[in-house]
Amino acid sequence: MNNTILNKPGHLQDHLLSVRDTLDILGGKWKIPILLSLSCQKKRFNEIQKDLINITPKILSKELKELEMNQIITKIDCETSPYGVEYAVTIYCKSLEKIIEGLKEWGDHHRAIIFNKGN
Repeated sequence: MNNTILNKPGHLQDHLLSVRDTLDILGGKWKIPILLSLSCQKKRFNEIQKDLINITPKILSKELKELEMNQIITKIDCETSPYGVEYAVTIYCKSLEKIIEGLKEWGDHHRAIIFNKGN
């Protein structure tokens, strides 16, 4: 962890504030899975719910509203019949790609360590 904020003295409160902001926007069980569901194409509410087994409509609605409020996703009115909306990631969401990829890589590494611990 050389040359990271984790080993540099000073400005701790600034670092904590920035990390807390990121966790507030992306934290929880469902926000990143929602973004992964939308990463390749825009989808309707029910399509996202099908991707994310065990998410309730109430929780999905809440998480979508929060992601939209933070300009991570956008809601698009459909011109189809029946009327509906689709959700899509924003250009701003693209700035999260390295973070999400880093989480995936760390998760893969962690799983390998934990599950191969006894071998």
